[in-house]
Amino acid sequence: MAQCRLIMFFASFWWIAVVVNASAGDADPIYKACVEQCEKTGCVGENCFQHCKFSSDGVPIDGPWFLQEPLYQRWKQWDCHTDCRYHCMLDREEEREKLGYKPVKYHGKWPFKRVYGIQEPVSVALSALNLAMQFHGWVSFFILVNYKLPLRPNRRTYYEYTGLLHLYGLLAMNCWLWSAVFHSRDVELTEKLDCSSAVALLGFSLILAIMRAFNVRDEAARVMIAAPLIAFVTTHILYLNFYQLDYGLNMKVCLGMGLAQLLIWAVWAGVTRHPARWKLWVVAVGGGLAMLLDIYDFPPYWKFVDAHALWHATAIPLTFLWWSFIRDDAEFRTTTLVKKAK
Repeated sequence: MAQCRLIMFFASFWWIAVVVNASAGDADPIYKACVEQCEKTGCVGENCFQHCKFSSDGVPIDGPWFLQEPLYQRWKQWDCHTDCRYHCMLDREEEREKLGYKPVKYHGKWPFKRVYGIQEPVSVALSALNLAMQFHGWVSFFILVNYKLPLRPNRRTYYEYTGLLHLYGLLAMNCWLWSAVFHSRDVELTEKLDCSSAVALLGFSLILAIMRAFNVRDEAARVMIAAPLIAFVTTHILYLNFYQLDYGLNMKVCLGMGLAQLLIWAVWAGVTRHPARWKLWVVAVGGGLAMLLDIYDFPPYWKFVDAHALWHATAIPLTFLWWSFIRDDAEFRTTTLVKKAK
């Protein structure tokens, strides 16, 4: 069910994990010297930064640095150290390009150009588009099951998974929201929020896959399935946020939950006679191919578009097709149950 989401989680966790590793760029002695000089002088070439100017006792001149910037830029809260890194990186990359060298990573990341303080503007824009697609899919599903399809005498929907899919939609939108925030500004808080929202959605997607594929409709059975998985996911999120943000452990947990649901959906799509099963296959295959974009990691074109950003782009049509399958499934199940009721 959530194959397009699954690829996003693996891509996000892989992308986060590489950040902690040293890169060729930040080991460059010219780059390191530039950063050290910038922190002393507050300048990189002709670019000087107000918040790198300190008095003799170490206090920023003219008050907090962020009050010296335009209002629309104050939210980003860059400090002297990060601004020096950024401008030294761009300066060094210009030198390397003139010498015919390819771009390298700095502190685990490719050299991106900021736009209004946004670290990766293309990834942010595509995350926002994915958020919009999730919203569109969720709203269209809500309208379908509540206003277009027949309802039971008690005004409840015939489709047994309506509540679960409403919650799925909310978790998916929350996940893309924090993805956009994280790509806007990578700090510890946004990293944890992005990671936690992805784990929560992946865990819930596994619950949903089990319930739909095995046609679990009894409330007691649903609780027995969901309770241990919710407990596990909650414990894992608390561990990451309040004990240790262990990238290796997180990757194993997400890989296990992701492969489990991927296997469930693949087997179910192969044995069911569902009229829209081909959409599920397209989402699964398309999501698998999209993963190759992050495996085949390459420097950003024009310092804006890298493999991860392209993966975000592929998730847009997959999300549309996924919600199309959900609507077809709701119509299929409703039609079947209405016939049985007659």
